[in-house]
Amino acid sequence: MNPYAKRLMWPVLILVALIVVNIAATGIDFIVPSVNDGRLGGAFVNILRRSAPLMLIALGMTLVIATKGIDLSVGAVYAIGAAIACQMIIGQEDQSAAGLIFSAVALALIVTAVIGAWNGTMVAYFGIQPIVATLILMIAGRGIAQLITGGQIPKVQDSSPFTQIGRGEILTIPVPIWIAALVFVAIALLTRKTALGLLLESVGGNPEASRLAGIRSKGITVLVYLVCGLCAGLAGLIGAANLGSADANNGGLWIELDAILAVVIGGTALLGGRFYLLGTVIGVVIIGTLDDTIINVGLSSQWQFTAKAIVVFAVALLQSSEFRGWILKPFKPKPEIAAPAPAEEVPAK
Repeated sequence: MNPYAKRLMWPVLILVALIVVNIAATGIDFIVPSVNDGRLGGAFVNILRRSAPLMLIALGMTLVIATKGIDLSVGAVYAIGAAIACQMIIGQEDQSAAGLIFSAVALALIVTAVIGAWNGTMVAYFGIQPIVATLILMIAGRGIAQLITGGQIPKVQDSSPFTQIGRGEILTIPVPIWIAALVFVAIALLTRKTALGLLLESVGGNPEASRLAGIRSKGITVLVYLVCGLCAGLAGLIGAANLGSADANNGGLWIELDAILAVVIGGTALLGGRFYLLGTVIGVVIIGTLDDTIINVGLSSQWQFTAKAIVVFAVALLQSSEFRGWILKPFKPKPEIAAPAPAEEVPAK
């Protein structure tokens, strides 16, 4: 079996198992989409729509982890992007102006991209460990978002076109799904159809050897953190548009942990090197489906974090060749021991 397909097999099986459980609990309508008022709906479509912000952040996180890094600040960057856009929009009398919406979205994305690049600069050029560099902004970022909003929760008018980023649809498909799909395609083409993907894996596998080979590893590191910040800002815009407001305290809270879980479930190792974008997508869908599964089977919401831990633990074990070998060892036929060849008789002199 192709190593890539083999790596994705176990997450796919876990996702299929969750879908089967939900179908058994709620019926076939769980997976079959429906169209209501010109909009595609249904339980599984709603899972994909709700998972779009996590999908964006997890895709950016995949690139960061591929370079042997980590970004704990994405939740705070999510809040900053949402705060900038909403605060800028409510500051104007006409919240329906197309130029205002474009400027608010553009400013939020530019600022979050700069924040991501700053994280990458601290890691690549200042030599600060990724977990420390991003932990600083994880703590300070929400304070920055609160300063932007003045400690309030800015609310955008429902009539503003900004809300369509999170609530609208194009060709019956929700806009958040379109955005997540387009970002996935763009990153996949950039990393799989150009040399960038190979350079990323090289930097993550052995940064020093990559540098000696002439690869600009520092520039690549800054780039992936920039993309991660940009994805977090875009996720924040979707979340704020869906709610029509920006909550600096709770917006994107702990989403960085779910993003890391999705990347790990998808088969990308935290040690850096080879990464699996499609695996990350599957990991995100597993997490989103798991939240609904807990409710559909009658468990309380307190099981949410425990269930995620169990799923991650199960996928990690299934992906381990050592664990599979240990489990299957009793069922493997024992090799036959050949009888020793008879010794040749030495003729007597």
